[in-house]
Amino acid sequence: MLKKTIMLVMFAALSTMAIAAQAKTVEIEAKNSLKFSQESITVKPGEEVTIKLVNNSKLPASAMAHNWILLKADADARKLDEAAASAKANDYVPSDMSDQIIAHTGLVAGGESDTVTFTAPEEPGDYEYICTFPGHFAAGMKGTLTVKAE
Repeated sequence: MLKKTIMLVMFAALSTMAIAAQAKTVEIEAKNSLKFSQESITVKPGEEVTIKLVNNSKLPASAMAHNWILLKADADARKLDEAAASAKANDYVPSDMSDQIIAHTGLVAGGESDTVTFTAPEEPGDYEYICTFPGHFAAGMKGTLTVKAE
């Protein structure tokens, strides 16, 4: 009986740890209105986060594709967006500015989705995320990932 009780306690403890270790998943719809459905996300320092970017548009990819790029706290979103204009072959993610990017999805056309999993920064604060498909950031397609300790 004692052996069974110990086994049950161990199973419960391991199950709890497995649940705690799962990534926080956030689904974001990229809208034709050039907005993200989630313009703010709050996570814990060091938390594993999965972003699923969904594009439900019926427009062709050349007219309405989207990506999701999370920037470091000191990154200049406007400069990164300007550099992205010449990075079409890399889904509008400027590889020469990768030191300013924490994570990003690929470019998603209508009916497509992409996911990216990353570890949230340890430093509490606000981190901007943007879409760099031409004209989208300038139109306001951005949001804020807030890293906040409980």
